[in-house]
Amino acid sequence: MITIKLLISIKSALTKQTETNSKSNSGSKLNYRNTLFACLPIFLVTCGFQQYTAKPVSTDIIAAKIENKNPDSAQFHQFLINHGYLPERLPIQQWGVDELTFCALFFHPSLDVARAQWRAAESAQLTAAEKAAPTLNGHLAHSSNTNNDVSPYAFGLSIDIPIETANKRAIRIENASHLSQAAKLEVAQVAWQLRNQVAQSLYEYQFNQQQIYLLSKEQAYWQEIVAIYQKRISLGAASNLELSTATLQLQTITAKLNAHQQNKLVLLSKLANHSGLPLRKLETMPLAHDSYKMPNHIRTAPENLNAAALLNRLDIRISLERYAAAEAKLKLEIAKQYPDLIISPGYAYEFGDKIWSLGLSGLLTLLNKNKLAIAEATQLREIEAAQFEALQNTVIAEADTANAKLAQARQVLEQQATLYQQQQNHTQRMARKLSAGEIDRLELTYVKLEEVVAERNVALAHFQLKTALNQLENALQQPQKQAAIN
Repeated sequence: MITIKLLISIKSALTKQTETNSKSNSGSKLNYRNTLFACLPIFLVTCGFQQYTAKPVSTDIIAAKIENKNPDSAQFHQFLINHGYLPERLPIQQWGVDELTFCALFFHPSLDVARAQWRAAESAQLTAAEKAAPTLNGHLAHSSNTNNDVSPYAFGLSIDIPIETANKRAIRIENASHLSQAAKLEVAQVAWQLRNQVAQSLYEYQFNQQQIYLLSKEQAYWQEIVAIYQKRISLGAASNLELSTATLQLQTITAKLNAHQQNKLVLLSKLANHSGLPLRKLETMPLAHDSYKMPNHIRTAPENLNAAALLNRLDIRISLERYAAAEAKLKLEIAKQYPDLIISPGYAYEFGDKIWSLGLSGLLTLLNKNKLAIAEATQLREIEAAQFEALQNTVIAEADTANAKLAQARQVLEQQATLYQQQQNHTQRMARKLSAGEIDRLELTYVKLEEVVAERNVALAHFQLKTALNQLENALQQPQKQAAIN
C-alpha cells in the first residue's frame, strides 16, 4: 500500500506539472525529473529488501564439532531429563540400548538432516498459502507536439489484481500440508532406524565380548590338555599324534580368539557411528554387559500381528500422506481447467486527455481443459497407490517372517539351554569321580571343554534370539519387553 500511494503521489505531481506546461515547457521537464529522482530513494527504502548473507561450510569446524560431542555434557543431561530420564540416575553408570538411543537422538547428524527437510516442507506450506500479489504497470511518453496538443506528455498507471478461481489456493495448501506431515514423519522414521541400528550394534558387541571370554576359557583348557600330553610323552605314556591333534585344536581356538579380539574395535566403531559419538569417547564409556539367563518366559508377538504392524509402521503413514498429496495435486490440475482472472483498473493522461479504464484478462484454458496435466497427475496418483499396496504387502511379510524367526530362535535357545544344563550336571559328576580317583585330570579337562562349547552354543542362541526380537521390533516399529530374555 505504501508503494501504491507513493506512485500515486508521483502521478499527481506530474499531472500538475503538465497542466502548467504551456507556461513553461522546459521548466516542466526539470521539475518532473527533480520529483522523480527525489522520490526514487523513498521508493527503494519502502521495499525492505533482505540482504544476502554468505554461510560457507567449514570442514575444520564440522570436524571439531564431531570430536567435541560429549554425552557427559549438561546439555545432554538436560535432554535426558526432558525425555523422562530420572535425574538421580545421572551420570550414567552403564550404557545400554536406551541410553545409547538417546545419544543417537541427540548427537546423530541424520536427524539434523531430517529436521531440516521438515522445516523446508513447513516453509513450502507457508509459501503455498501466499496469495498472488497485485502488479503495478506504468508508462511515460513524450511527443513532438506536432498536432499542438494541450500537453506533449502522456503517462499512465494501472494495477493488475489477480483472482484465483476454483479454490486453487486451498488445494495448494492441502498438498503442501500433506508433504509437510510426511516430512515430519520422516524425522520419526529416522529416529526409529537409529534406535534399531544402535540395538543391533550393541548386541553384536556384547556377543563378541562373550565369545572372547568363552574362547579364552576354551584356549586355557586346550593349553592344559597340550601340557598334559607333553608331560605324558616325556614319560612315554602318550603318542605324538595325540599331542599334534591337541596342538592343532589349540591353534584353531587361538586364531578364533584373535579374530574376535581384532573385531572388537570394528564393532565399537560401528556402535559409535550409529550412536553419533566419536570412537575415542565411546571407548571410555562403560557399556552394559549381556548376562544371559535361561528363558523362563519370553513374550511373544501381539495376537493381531499384521494389524499392529500396519498401525505402528511410520513408512505406512508416510506413504498415506504422499498418496494424499498426489490426490491434492490431481485436484489442483482439475481446478486449473478454470482460468484465473486478472482485473486491471487504470488511469492514463494522454496529451491532455484524462482516461479511466478497467481491463479483464485470463488464460484460455477452456480450449484444452488442461487434459495432459490432469492425465499426468492421475498417473502419479496411481503410482502412489501401487507403491502403498506393495509397501503394505512387504510390511505384512516382514512381520510374519520376523515372528517366525523369533519362535524358531526361542526354541533353539530352549534346546541349547537344556543341553548346557545337562553338560553342567555331567561335569559335576565327573569332578566327583576325579575326587574318588576313578578318572584322571585329562578326562575331566575334556569334559570341562565340552561344557564351554555348550555354553558358547547357548550364547549364540541367545544372540540369535535378541537379533530376532530386534527384527520383530523393527517390523512392528514398536519396542517389545526384553526382560524375559535378559
